[in-house]
Parts: sequence; structure tokens; C-alpha cells
Amino acid sequence: MSTTVPADARAPKRQRGHLRVAAILATGAQVFSEKGYDAATMTEIGARSKTAIGSLYRFFPSKEALADALLAQFVEQSLAGLKNLKDLAANLSARELADELVDFSRRLQNERAFAIALVDVRSDGDDKRAQFRTALREGVAVILRKTLRGLPEERAAVMAVLVLHMLKGLSLDQGSDAAREAEVRLMLRLYLAGSVDFPTTLK
Repeated sequence: MSTTVPADARAPKRQRGHLRVAAILATGAQVFSEKGYDAATMTEIGARSKTAIGSLYRFFPSKEALADALLAQFVEQSLAGLKNLKDLAANLSARELADELVDFSRRLQNERAFAIALVDVRSDGDDKRAQFRTALREGVAVILRKTLRGLPEERAAVMAVLVLHMLKGLSLDQGSDAAREAEVRLMLRLYLAGSVDFPTTLK
């Protein structure tokens, strides 16, 4: 886990400090997810992470600084996951890529919920969300072109939007998690496999 700290905080220098920051981040994510940004308090985060309040504020001078660190961590993990997929994509079949995309989305699902909640309360939330969505779309488009060789750039951009919408189905509140995941996998497998031999343009 990343031990991201904001620019105005003291970065840990020892392993013990890194472990403490990781514990604070994990607890902060849990508290924000349970109570929302406004109701969450640094006092509770400190108590639940077993961190003295002075140490907590040394690493994260404010609740906003902790939220910023959690958002940065989420973006970092998301983009790292996309990079790993890019490295694999050229050697994947369309079916394998579908499964990798579902697994990637599932790994980020828990973090995604609180990240969206944190973005929503920020004055610059719309800009941050737009930037993140753009990075995701562009990353998925590159991955699609690596696996589906010969796919035109413009079509890959459109397909990336649809793929991300399909992956949102994993977070719906209807049906069991296993049933939703199975359906999303099936949709993506059929969609990507069918795109291999499908005309590059529609008229």
C-alpha cells in the first residue's frame, strides 16, 4: 500500500513511520466509507488506528489533507493497475482481456465508493473527477488497441466508454455479487470477442 502524504505534512523516514501512515490511511478510508466525510473525525480515525493525535496531525495536518492523500492513493492504484494491463494486453485474447478488466474493476471497487464520496465534497471535485475519468478512458482505449489489433483509434475511444459503463454494473445493488460479476464478464467477453471480426465502421 502506498504511504502517500500531502506536501505540507511530514513524510515518514523509517519503516515504522510508513507502517503508521498506512494504518492511518486504511482506517481513514474505513471511517470515511462508514460515516461520510462530514461526520468523520480525526479523533475517531486516530483512536481506531491506535495513533496518538499528535502523531496523526504530524502526518496529516487536517481531515482535508488525509482525504487528499486517500484520493491520491486511489488514483495511483488505479493508474498502476491500468499500466499493468497495458503491459499484458498485447499477449491477451479478447476473452482474457475481458476477465482482466473485470478483475481490475473489482479490486478497485471498495476504494472507488469512498473516493467518489470524497471527490463530491471538494470544491474542485468536478475537475478531479473529469481528469480521472479521462485518464481511465484513454488508458482503456490503449489497452483495447493492444489486444484487438487493427482497431482504429477513434473506435477504441468509443469502445472504452462502453467498456467502463459495463464495468459499472459490478457496483449495482441488484442481485448477488457473484451473479452480477458473471453477467458483466459474459457481456464483456461477447462484446470484445465480437469486435475482433466486426466491421471497423458502422453505416
